[in-house]
Amino acid sequence: MAIKILLADDHKILRDGLRNVIEKHVTMEVVGEATNGREAIKLCEKMNPDVVIMDVAMKELNGVEATRQITQTNPDTKIIGLSMHSNKQFILGMFKAGAYGYLLKDSDSEELIKAIQTVVANKKYISYDISGTILQELISPGQEIEIELSNREKEILQLIAEGKSSKEIGDLLFLSSKTVDAHRKNIMDKLQLFTIPDLTKYAIKTGLTSLGE
Repeated sequence: MAIKILLADDHKILRDGLRNVIEKHVTMEVVGEATNGREAIKLCEKMNPDVVIMDVAMKELNGVEATRQITQTNPDTKIIGLSMHSNKQFILGMFKAGAYGYLLKDSDSEELIKAIQTVVANKKYISYDISGTILQELISPGQEIEIELSNREKEILQLIAEGKSSKEIGDLLFLSSKTVDAHRKNIMDKLQLFTIPDLTKYAIKTGLTSLGE
């Protein structure tokens, strides 16, 4: 049976390129495409793919949070993060969320196929060009104190940073505006950031939003 693959990226030209590379292999089949993290979650529930190629930075719901949710509902699905970023917060964020692989967007087609074959074999895969970043983190982990936001708070922070109102956020997440406002206050209190520009800068720095691209 062919390996079923879902593509999740908000740029159609990139999805087309990935599909073209993957479908040259008779053992692999692209079964769907998503333009953001929420679409990826819904398509995974419907199609149960073997592998998801997941853009790390997408609007509405980023690849890290989408990965976290997919690995909870579809534990057998292997996710490969795809990004232009080699920063450790993006890489470690994806692996902590449950990803099995991480590729840079400038990787060649042979590495993409190798990554898919590796994660399907239940092994982790890290792009050649960033393996040193992970090794350095293991040898001398950073001393920064990580402020822990809940998964819901991360979702809301991303949407705040992308300029959505409390009502728009509530409609997306099936919450009341009052509940969204309460989450916003909790986020601000935890981060000690009290303006939208400061929250936006934090969201970009920590990889929650693609606005920085």
